[in-house]
Order: sequence, then C-alpha cells, then structure tokens
Amino acid sequence: MSDWMPEAGTPPVSPPGEPDGPTGPGAGPGAVAPSHEPAGPAPLGVGRTPTGRAEVDALLERLADADHLPADGHTEVYEDVHRGLKDALTSLDARPAAAPGPPRPAPHP
Repeated sequence: MSDWMPEAGTPPVSPPGEPDGPTGPGAGPGAVAPSHEPAGPAPLGVGRTPTGRAEVDALLERLADADHLPADGHTEVYEDVHRGLKDALTSLDARPAAAPGPPRPAPHP
C-alpha cells in the first residue's frame, strides 16, 4: 500500500495502480465485483423544446425512442428524424412566399 491520499472533499477512490472497489479476499461482506457487461439503455435526459410546428415537434419527440434502444438501434431513429427534418425544410422552400399586399391579377394572354 502507498501513502497516496486523495484531496480533501473528493469522493474516495483507489490509489493509482490499485484496483477500484473491494474485490480481494478481504473485501468484506456485501462487496460487489465490478460487472464487465455493458449497461442497458438509459434515457439521456435531453429536453426538447416545442417549435410550434406539429410536424417538426413530432420528429423531435421521435428522438426519445432512442432512449429505450441499445446503441446499435440509435442509427435508425436518427436517420428517420434527419430525413423527416430535411423533408420539412425542403417543403418550406417549395411553397411560394406570399407577397405582401393584395394578390396580383393573373396575366392576360
């Protein structure tokens, strides 16, 4: 064992070069060995602010689906949302902008 001590006010950690947590023969009752299994899906807790456009808000809510999927399932959700947002932006460009004032009369042949 070394004379290494963590700074005051920091959570307890194992000294450098020693394994973290109780894993040896003298670990004591109730000691839990570290798991080498990947953690399950967990929500990221990222807030989504409504935009006021129902189509876009629905797509942003779809991002929450990734919170319940393993990492290899995130790509499908992200690509789906990206495609939907791209379509929404494209549709904005496709609509003619309304000119201010009364509508212009149609040209006569």
